[in-house]
Amino acid sequence: MADFIQSELSNQILTVRINRPERKNALTHAMYTALGDALEQAEADADIRCVLFSGSQDCFTAGNDLGDFASGLQGAFTETPVGRFLLLLAKATKPVVVSVNGPAVGVGTTMLLHCDMVFAGSNARFQMPFASLGLCPEGGSSLLLPTWLGRVRAAELLMLGGAFSAEDAYRMGLINRICDPAETDNVAREACQKLASQPPAAIRATKKLLGSPTQEALTATMMAEGELFAERLKSPEAAEAFSAFMQKRKPDFSRFK
Repeated sequence: MADFIQSELSNQILTVRINRPERKNALTHAMYTALGDALEQAEADADIRCVLFSGSQDCFTAGNDLGDFASGLQGAFTETPVGRFLLLLAKATKPVVVSVNGPAVGVGTTMLLHCDMVFAGSNARFQMPFASLGLCPEGGSSLLLPTWLGRVRAAELLMLGGAFSAEDAYRMGLINRICDPAETDNVAREACQKLASQPPAAIRATKKLLGSPTQEALTATMMAEGELFAERLKSPEAAEAFSAFMQKRKPDFSRFK
C-alpha cells in the first residue's frame, strides 16, 4: 500500500502522491489511512512547513474505489479512514497545496475545498457524482459550496453531478491557476517553496483566521454528512448504482420512491 501513497520530505515540503495508475488512482480504505498518516506527520514534525498533494500527469483520482466501499463504512465517521483523513485535512494548521491533472472525482474535488491553493492542468476535470451513485455530499461540500458559489450553483454540481472543466473551476474560484499539465506539479511546488520561506507562525495564524468563521459549522456538517453517507452506502439506490457501474450499464432508478 505504501506504493499507492508515496510521501517524500524535501526542503520542508511534504509531498504526498497518489500512485495507483492502473485504477485511475481510486482510493481504498488503506490509502485513506496512509493519507491521514501523512497529515499527522506534517502536524507533528516542526520541520514540515507545507504539504503538497498530487497525482499523475493524467489523473488526480477517480474518487473512492467502489469495490472497496461497497461493503460500507464500519464504525463512527471519525473512526473510518476516510472520515479521519477528511477531518485531519479540514483541521490542518499548516498550508496544503494541491496539483491536479486529469480526473478529480468525488473526494478528489471535495478535498480541494479544504486546501489553501490548488493548481490544475488544462486537462483537469472535476466531478461530484454522489447523488448519481445513490449517495450524498461529503467533505463539507454541502456547506462550503453553497457558501462560496450560492445555493443554485451548488445544487447543480451536487444534484446533477456533472463534470466541469478547469476553466469552469477557475471561473468559480475553486482553483488558483490553469497550467500546462506537464508543468502543474512544478507550479504547485513553486508555491510550496514560497510558503515554506514565509514566517511559519504567521502563515499558520493566517490559515487559522481564514478558516475560523466556518470551522465549527464545518465540523458539524462533515459529521452529519459522514453519518448519512454511511447510511446511503447501504441503500438499495447505491446498490443499483454500484452494480450498474461494475456491469458497465446505465443505472435504473425508476422503481425507487
